[in-house]
Amino acid sequence: MEFFSDNSVSSPLFWVFSLLLISHGASGAKFTFVNKCDFTVWPGILSGAGSLKLDTTGFELRRGGSRSFQAPAGWSGRFWGRTDCNFDGAGRGVCVTGDCGSGEIECNGAGAAPPATLAEFTLGSTDFYDVSLVDGYNLPMIVEGTGGTGACGSTGCVTDLNRQCPTELKAENGGACRSACEKFGTAEYCCSGAYGSPATCKPSKYSEIFKSACPRSYSYAYDDATSTFTCSGADYTVTFCPSSPSLKSSTDSSPTTAAGEAASAGAAAAALPENSWLTDLAVGESSRRQPDLGFLVLVLILGSSFFLSYLNLHFS
Repeated sequence: MEFFSDNSVSSPLFWVFSLLLISHGASGAKFTFVNKCDFTVWPGILSGAGSLKLDTTGFELRRGGSRSFQAPAGWSGRFWGRTDCNFDGAGRGVCVTGDCGSGEIECNGAGAAPPATLAEFTLGSTDFYDVSLVDGYNLPMIVEGTGGTGACGSTGCVTDLNRQCPTELKAENGGACRSACEKFGTAEYCCSGAYGSPATCKPSKYSEIFKSACPRSYSYAYDDATSTFTCSGADYTVTFCPSSPSLKSSTDSSPTTAAGEAASAGAAAAALPENSWLTDLAVGESSRRQPDLGFLVLVLILGSSFFLSYLNLHFS
C-alpha cells in the first residue's frame, strides 16, 4: 500500500504541514538593530549585488532605541553605524564617521566611507557573517544569532579601539581609527598586487593591534580562519556600543596561535559573569543555539494530526 494515496495527498493537514516546513526557511532572517551608545547612531545598509533592498538604506537610531527589518531569503549585504550626523528636516546632511556620501539619511545604494566598523552577512541554507575592521573602526559593535542551529557564535568588537588607536592611524576628528591600507595605501597593507593572496599577505603590526583588541573580528583581508561565523535559520541582533566590562583588549598578542588565543581569552573571560554571552565572545567559544521550540511544537502537533488522519483514512 502506497503511503501517499489520493486521499492522503489531498488532506488539508498535509498541505498545511508542508507549507509550514517550506515557509519556515523561505523568509530569510529578521535583523534587529539596538543602540546602547550614549549618543544617536545612524545605521547604514548596503545590499549586495543582486539582493533585494531592505525597507530602508539608512535611518536614525536614538540612544536606547531599537528597530527591526525582515530580510528576504538569500539576502547579502553589510551594516554600519554613522556618527555625529547633522541632518535637516528634509533628511539632508552629512556624518563625521561612516558617511555614505548620499547627502541624505538614506544611503541609497552607497557604502560607508572608511574608517567604519562593518557587519557583513550572506544568508542562505547556511548563513555566513562577520564583523570587519578591514576598513577601519568607528564604533563598538556585536552580532548575535538567535533561534538558529549550528555554531551561531557571537562576534564583533566590544573594545573602544579609538582609545587604543596608534597616533598615525587616528582620524582627524578623533572619532575613528583608520586601517593601515587607508592611511598608507601600500600593496602590503592593502593585500593587493604582489600581496594579493593569503600566502603573501600577512598580518601587519597594525592589524595585530586590531586583532589583539577584537580577536573575533576581521583585522585584515585574509583573516578568515578566526573571523567568519555560520548559523542556519537564525535571526540576528546588531548592537552598537554593547554594555560590557573592560576586556583588557583580550590580552591576545598572537591571534594566529590557537593555544595562545585560548589562554589569553580565558584570562579575559575570568572576570566576566558565568554563562555571559560576553564570556563566549572573549573566549572564542561558539554558543550553540537551540531551534525555535514554538515551531517544533507546532510541527509535532500537525505531524501527529496528519498521521492520525492517515490512519483513519486507511484503517477505519
